[in-house]
Order: sequence, then structure tokens, then C-alpha cells
Amino acid sequence: MSHAYRSLGLKRRAWLTLGAVILGGGGVVTYAVASPSGDSGAAGRAKRPVKVYDLALKGTTGGRRELPRTDTEQFSMLGVSWTDAAKRLDGTAQVRARSRESGEWSAWQDLELNVDPLEKPGPKVRGASEPLWVGSSDGVQVQVVRKNGTTSSLPKGLEVNLVDPGVVTAAETKSTGTGSEPAAFVAETSPGTTSDAPSDSAAPSDSAAATPTDGQSTTPPAPTDSTPAATPTDSGSASPSTSASASASATAPSAPPSTVPEPPIVARVGWGADESISPEAPEYNADVKAVFVHHTDGANDYSCAESASIVRGIYAYHVQVSGWKDIGYNFLVDKCGTVFEGRKGGVDLPVLGAHTYGWNRESTGIAVLGNHTSTSASNTALASIARLAAWKLGQYGADPAGTTQLTAGATQKNYFGTSYSAGSTYTFQRISAHRDGYNTECPGGSLYAQLPTIRSWAAGPVQGLKVTSVGGAGLSGSTYYTKGALTVNWTATTPASLIKSFQLLVDGKTVATTSGTATSAGTTLALGSHTVAVRAVHQSGKTVTSTALNVVAETTAPTFATTPTLSLHTGTVNTSAVPVTLGWKATDDKALREVKLLSPTTATFGPTTTSSSRTATSGTATTWSMRAYDYAGNYRTSSPAYTPVILQESDATKSGSWTTRSSTSYLGGKSYSSGTKSASLTWTFTGRSAAWVVSRASSSGQAYIYVDGTKVATVDLKSSSTLYRQAIWTKSWSSSAKHTVKIVVVGTSGRPTITTDGLGYIK
Repeated sequence: MSHAYRSLGLKRRAWLTLGAVILGGGGVVTYAVASPSGDSGAAGRAKRPVKVYDLALKGTTGGRRELPRTDTEQFSMLGVSWTDAAKRLDGTAQVRARSRESGEWSAWQDLELNVDPLEKPGPKVRGASEPLWVGSSDGVQVQVVRKNGTTSSLPKGLEVNLVDPGVVTAAETKSTGTGSEPAAFVAETSPGTTSDAPSDSAAPSDSAAATPTDGQSTTPPAPTDSTPAATPTDSGSASPSTSASASASATAPSAPPSTVPEPPIVARVGWGADESISPEAPEYNADVKAVFVHHTDGANDYSCAESASIVRGIYAYHVQVSGWKDIGYNFLVDKCGTVFEGRKGGVDLPVLGAHTYGWNRESTGIAVLGNHTSTSASNTALASIARLAAWKLGQYGADPAGTTQLTAGATQKNYFGTSYSAGSTYTFQRISAHRDGYNTECPGGSLYAQLPTIRSWAAGPVQGLKVTSVGGAGLSGSTYYTKGALTVNWTATTPASLIKSFQLLVDGKTVATTSGTATSAGTTLALGSHTVAVRAVHQSGKTVTSTALNVVAETTAPTFATTPTLSLHTGTVNTSAVPVTLGWKATDDKALREVKLLSPTTATFGPTTTSSSRTATSGTATTWSMRAYDYAGNYRTSSPAYTPVILQESDATKSGSWTTRSSTSYLGGKSYSSGTKSASLTWTFTGRSAAWVVSRASSSGQAYIYVDGTKVATVDLKSSSTLYRQAIWTKSWSSSAKHTVKIVVVGTSGRPTITTDGLGYIK
């Protein structure tokens, strides 16, 4: 949007080559044509001077000017300007450009016309729109229409101004200037024609361009400031109430040290400023009380490799189109956070800029490249603005989050309708927006909403500091447990470039200090209870400390109150897989975290779990290794071994009548059946758990079970579906011992028969 550039008289054009076109009405239009871009070879691509081309707009009616689609030399930035700088263009100006890469025409784009009024403009200073970056182009179309309902004519001398920022070599950026020769399509009418209503021939095409010669170039006279340095107000008239601090001086003051470090800044020579086009000396304010934030308007899809070109384009537009002494902004920032020196005079000095009408004499101006009306500025750009603003304000002991009193240099209203009277003082945020001082949308609604973030980042303390995790420690409830060595990880929303350092605190004392870019630090705690926190030190020196964490350092391992045991449980038995229950009980003196099964398979259990259903391989000794962990990372392992064994029915001592049955559904292919009341089978074994394995059917009967001579259960084998190899009854003991299990046929009425498939036990 608009940027309140201070009007400083400067002859507009240099290095022009003249040609002529005969008009249909007999008039002669002279125009200036730049030398070809020279982009056809490697040398041309390596270097190309900055050039400005001007195309006059033809008139259709008193309320409309336009330029049809026109082929042009290469350019990347454009704007619309007119003869009388004091004349406002009350209407709309729309442009479109043709891409050199694709050959496609862009959509129509509005130019920002609400540019700040000028301060005593000289006769060569022109009124102008904001420049618009369109990328490398070779065609343009323009239409300017006065505002509906008005009868006043459009300004005279309307033209579209095309800026080719050129290519600056690395060697030139190390010198004091490029000495390039800007040129232009400058349309000037001969006597008898009007500059604001030229004929169609006033816009030369490529076929009409005259080839310039070196002998036709002219050197402009040195520009002079149309407003004396002693002029006290931006309004252009003397004001007795203006304080000395609001006056500018041609004498360079000393550079005071700042309370914060200076951010990296690309100097004018670094972005390729041609110092020959702005020979006037800078002016200086007494100090910097406030920073005004702007955006430059234009596209946001530029690459950061193009940023220096954009800055060169704005510089050329301000000086060679608008006629100012220099670029208006004190600093410019791109979306990648690169800071560029703007108006010359010394980045560490209070250079008088031309950015915020009525408030330039006590402030500095920072412009973000791009349009932020509905698109937020990147965090990297915000961080650079915050660093730059903190540094400039820090030179004068000002708090970036505070307010200040500024003396108005003009009578006006801002974007919000607040009225200001020249010579009176008003309260402003130290970091304010262009719209706070002048009636413009700049820096756009989205960037304006980000100003509180810029202020907090610039002023400190560090925002959003919090510990995100503690490596080497486990959290139980609100307490962390560690064996001693730990790593604390943190985050903060304030960018690292604004943070001086972080400190790791244990029991309130600093045990480690890191850089502002760090996100973690480690230490080793002594055994016992502690508090651990992180302190962030902002570049301003302000500190903030995270919430303290409770941390216990301990090295006592958990214990198994009950050694992991294996017991048989009900279910289907195979010759290779037996259903078992793995049981255990682990404890810790502080806080048990988990128990892991390490073999014969793996699993993880919570601290309150004490059993798990598994399967075991029969006939094979298997180690069941388990490890208990506490939250500090201490652990203990227990690895008992168990062997499930299957005793066939034929291994039992028989009494009564039993019949052998054969089927692949039985364990070992055979089983015993009996319907004789009181018939029995007895197994003797040494183990810690036993299970009776049977077949079940709807006709199956009941059996009594005796353990070590005592009847312990009556089991019914009846089932609605036929089932084989079923562990129907189990019994476990706390330790391994010799036991006998006896089954006795009950002789159930109508279904006396039982079928047994053997006995399983664990040793």
C-alpha cells in the first residue's frame, strides 16, 4: 500500500536516446529508447544495468486513459505516474503484464493510488502509484479510470513506468556503485499536443524503437532537495510548536550503542544500489522514537533470490519515476528474513526517511516485501522486523513494547479516523503501523494483526517457553524419575535469533548454559529429590523461567516379589502347544513402570498386570525371561525355566473296564473310554500344575477327581458340540512336588461314558 514518501526534488531522467514518430495529425512525438537488454549471450546474462521505461497513456475521454497491449523491453516492476505531484488520482489504475517465461498475460491488478501526500514537491517531482512487482515481463496493458460520480479530470502526463532492476555482478556489489545508465521510453509531445491525451502512436512498439548511440546520452544536473533541511514539519510549512527533536539535520550525529545486538543487514552496495542516481546527502533526525511497519505491495510469490532485484526496482522507481532523492524506506525485509539497508546515511544512524507522512522526523521505516492485506508475513520476516526494531529503539533506550509521544508534522486523519493536528503530540506504540499514522491500509490487515507478536518478540522476555520432554527419565504422576543423567528438551515461540541463551537450573542453580538456538541441555543429578527448570535469556536481558519439574534420582532396581510362574489353564491342548498362564508380581521402592516378557516371545505389561495367557511347547524346557523396570530406568530380570509334559492315558493305573479308541483327533491318536461306574485312572507325577485332558460330547457323563487322595471336584464332560483334547480341569501349587491325580467314572444316568485323553503337568 502507500508509503508516505517525502518529496525531494530531483531531475527524473538520465541517459536518454531520442527518436521520433510522425503522428497522424502532423505532430511529432519524441521518445527515449533504452539500449537492448543484451540478454542474448552469457555476458548479457551476467550483467544488465537498471533501466526505467515510460509509456504515455492515450486518452479516450476526460475520465479515462489507457494503453493497449504493447510489446516492451524487459521489465519486472511497474507503476503509474503523472505530472503534478500535488494532484491526487481519484480513481482506479489497473495493469496487466505478459510473462517473458510463459508468454501468458496476467490477470488485471489494481495499483495502490492512496499514496501519502508530498512535502513541498519540486517542479520535477511526479505523483505516482505504488510500484508493483510482476516478475520478468515484456508486455504491458494499462487502464486508468476516474472515480464514479466525479467530474474532475484525471491528472495530466499520465504514463506507465516500467522498471528493469537489471542484473548486478558480484564484483559490483563490492564496489561503491555500479555506474549503470538507466534509460526509458519517455513520451513527450511536441507543441500543439497535450501530454495527457496522446494519439495511439505515442506508445512506441518494438518495431518503432530507435537504436541509441552513446553520443546521444546526457547527464542530468545534480538534484537538489526542494525542502530545506531546516523545514520543521512534514506539512511543508513552518510550525513554531515543533520541538528540536522533531527537526532533521544534514550533520551526521554519532551512533549510540544499542542494548541489543545489531542484526545482519545487507548494505546498499550488497543489493547493487547505483549511488550515482541519488547524489544528495542524507538528513538526520535527533533520535528514533518509533518504528513504522509497512509492506511494499505487489506479489508474494517472488523467490528470495529476487529480493535484491525488487529493492533495486523500488529504488529506481522512487528516484527515477517519482523524483525523490533516495529510496523512501530506511530498511526493507523479505519473506526469508533478509534485511536490506534502504535510505543511505548509515544503518546505525537516525536517517530521515520518507515512509510515513507526518511522522518521519522521529521514526524509522521498515517495509516487508510483498502484499499482506490477506496474507500473513512469514515468521522469519517477523523475527527480522523484531530484531531490527529492537536494535534501533535500543540505541535510544526505548522499550519496543512501550509507547511514546510523537509530534505531528501534518494535520490529517489516520486509517481509523483519528485526527492529528500539526505541532501537537500524540501517543503511539513504539512499533506502529503505517495505517496508525496515515489513512492507508498499509501494512495490510494480516500484517497489522501480527504487530503484537513483533512487539513481544522484540521486547522480551522469551514467549512460550516450556519443557517438552525429559530424556533419561520417566514420568509417573507429576514426578520424573532418573538414574542420574538426564536431558531436558524445550521449545519457545520467540525465534532463536532473539534469544541470547538458555540456562538449565537444578534446585534453582544454573548447571548448564546453551546458545539461544539450542533446544536441549543435559546434566547428572545427585541421588535424591530435585527441582529442574529452564531459564530463557532474551537478547534484551529479560529472563523467564519454565515451570519447575519434580525429579527424583535413584538407582534401586525393582524386585520380583513372586518369581514368574507357569501354570496350566483350560482350553484346547495339542501335542506341541499347551495353554498356560504366566504369572508374576513385581514391585519397586519408588514407582514400577512396566514388566516385559523377553522370551520365549516378547510382550510388555503395565505395572499392575500380574498374569498373561500364553501357550507353551510340550516336552521342551523353555525359559520364561521377564524384566521389571522402574521409571528411573533401573531394572531386574528373572528367568525361570518350565517344561510342560503330557501323560497319555496309557500311563495311568487302571481299575475297572476301559476301552481303547483310535482317532487322529486324540492326543497321540488314542484315548480311553469307560461307562462303568467307579472305573478309575490314576497318574502320579512331580510338578507344580496339572490339567485333565478329555473329549466332550452331548452324551458324555461325569467324573470325580481326587488329588492326593482327596476328592476335589465333580466334572461334567457333557457338551452341545463334540470337542477333542480339552483341558477341562486344572490344579496348581506354589512349588513343584509329587502328586497323584485320580479320575473316577460317576456312571451318570443315560450318559455314563467318559473319554479321557491324558493328563498334562508342568515340571
